[in-house]
Amino acid sequence: MSHHRLLSLPAAAVLLAAAGCSSTDAPASITVPAPPAEEKALCQALHEALPESVGGESRRDPEPRSELTAGWGDAAIVLRCGVPRPAGLLSENADGVVVNGVEWFAEELDDGARFTTTYRKTYVEVTLSKQFTDVGPLTDLAGPVAKTVPPRFGAVPSAPSNSGTP
Repeated sequence: MSHHRLLSLPAAAVLLAAAGCSSTDAPASITVPAPPAEEKALCQALHEALPESVGGESRRDPEPRSELTAGWGDAAIVLRCGVPRPAGLLSENADGVVVNGVEWFAEELDDGARFTTTYRKTYVEVTLSKQFTDVGPLTDLAGPVAKTVPPRFGAVPSAPSNSGTP
């Protein structure tokens, strides 16, 4: 049986890392996901519901422009919708956090952190640069995600056991 740690903590209680961030004039360049049509429709609805400001950063979408991606600041916060399930999600050491009712799988990166929704009909990934020392930006994104990407009830991904893994 796989045990996954899922924390329900206030956003400010989850510390990631403290560091500065550099600024550039050009928008960041990212890979646009290629989800199935059903998931793409959910992502388009999410795109329309996203706020103009997240974590104190103004909207600045990455290149190439797409309804499947969004950004705030100079690549400080990047959202991709319709991404594949993260490989580490099934790990016994998987960490997560619940922010305003939305479950997120957490991964530390060398240059920040990545959070991917779980238990939703499509995966939404948010990458935060090291300038963010907590999951505060997820509080601005949880509402639009909850409103536009419905929960995946009863669906359990293929795993060695039926452990209720996201």
